[in-house]
Amino acid sequence: MSNPAQSAEITPQILLRAYSIGMFPMSEGADDPTIFWVDPDLRGIFPLDQMIVSKSLARTIRSDRYEVRIDEDFEAVIDACAQAAPDRPNTWINQRIRKLYRDLFDFGFVHTVEVFAGKERVGGLYGVKIGGAFFGESMFHRATDASKVGLMHLAARLRAGGFRLLDTQFVTPHLATMGAIEVPRDAYHLMLDDAIGHTGDFRIWPKDERVSGTKVLDILKA
Repeated sequence: MSNPAQSAEITPQILLRAYSIGMFPMSEGADDPTIFWVDPDLRGIFPLDQMIVSKSLARTIRSDRYEVRIDEDFEAVIDACAQAAPDRPNTWINQRIRKLYRDLFDFGFVHTVEVFAGKERVGGLYGVKIGGAFFGESMFHRATDASKVGLMHLAARLRAGGFRLLDTQFVTPHLATMGAIEVPRDAYHLMLDDAIGHTGDFRIWPKDERVSGTKVLDILKA
């Protein structure tokens, strides 16, 4: 289900309110100035206690071949998320959406998870935090398993920080392999109300702390 918001002024505060009642914005493309609201019949979520980590992914995470950082460069992350890719020829991230999420990042409601191989940013994601809910918006990868490593680091951080909900909007075959499931809208809204009524600590670990892959896996198994 969607509602157009073609000309109305959407502020960061309106965007946060929309998330709190189960809606999120999209556009038809990068060059389309309009935004529409989406509240799907089936919502994608990751149950934080049921993340699926394959043996090969676990080896990659444990090896610490990638370094994972948070909130280092929002613009670099959203630029990468907006780029065309073989599995994503078009982007829904237009200039209005970029500005809104940039403002929310500055206000502390948007966070990034950034994956590095040496000095190169090879994967990452960004999303919105309200209370004990984290709404994943978009992710990218430029190296094997880089986005998966970022997602698992995020899930471990959310579990450690007392979050109740990791929203992924929709379930793709790729996300399903890591534990994403669909829930009906009414059930999702109950989960959402519970989650935003709690306080999640995204900074459960200091920004400059490098969290080991072993620690991430131990938290996800707990």
